[in-house]
Amino acid sequence: MVARPVPYSVQWLGTTYRISLTAEQTQTRVGIFESLDQPGYGPPRHIHNREDETFHIQSGEVEFWVNGQRRLEGPGSVVFVPRGTEHTFRVVGDLPARMLTIMTPGGFEGFFAEMAEHNCRIPEDMDQVTAIGARFGLTFTGPPLGAA
Repeated sequence: MVARPVPYSVQWLGTTYRISLTAEQTQTRVGIFESLDQPGYGPPRHIHNREDETFHIQSGEVEFWVNGQRRLEGPGSVVFVPRGTEHTFRVVGDLPARMLTIMTPGGFEGFFAEMAEHNCRIPEDMDQVTAIGARFGLTFTGPPLGAA
């Protein structure tokens, strides 16, 4: 992986990730990034085996699916997903959503840079995405919300 100055931005699958604080800066305590997600975007269902994940929705509307429960969240909302919890989300409506995401401990923020560097696509490159995700303690468990 390429060493990058912080903050830095990467683009992957139409989403811009601005990495604000890395595990290296915090002795692995926390990683923070902001994402600008396009309408309809959402990752496949997954589990973070190492990190708790906290989303702060800054703009837009986002449907979250956490352990089978759905909820719609908008600006100002905060969603906490403990490590080991199956979850996903999807941007709803016609506008992008901006979210600040805090991962504790840090380290997962490097996943997005690696995905962008390898130009990984979902679902076309899921074998490679899954292998890279596993190195970051990520397990994919199902399709994105709204997938056929």
